[in-house]
Amino acid sequence: MAVHQGATPNDENARPMLVKGQDLEYVEADWGQLTWFAGESLGNSDYLTLGRCILYPEQENPRHYHPNCDEILTVIQGTIRHTWIDNEEVEMHEGDTITIPCGMLHQARNVGSGNAVLIIAFTAADRQTVGEM
Repeated sequence: MAVHQGATPNDENARPMLVKGQDLEYVEADWGQLTWFAGESLGNSDYLTLGRCILYPEQENPRHYHPNCDEILTVIQGTIRHTWIDNEEVEMHEGDTITIPCGMLHQARNVGSGNAVLIIAFTAADRQTVGEM
């Protein structure tokens, strides 16, 4: 792996690692698409997972949680309604960011007329997902 545990800025073994677009992980679902840019499965990070989620109009991802990491979600395009515990929810627009604590059940629904584009980051390279995914 190109990124080493415990690497420091002066670590001669630490090296950048380029992953070409054709080598990213792409996941298609009825509700949208996931693209994974960094994480353990791509072999380019020991510390985090980074991805993009596209939610199709009027679609939602299944309720789920991450037992081993927090999630940070930023809306790049569109409008979503993000729901968590006991159906508490917030409407999010372009530029809005939410942090979801480890273990919290949640989901996002696209409430706009076009695709919603989200950047998602996780505090673990081996992000785990439990739920209806």
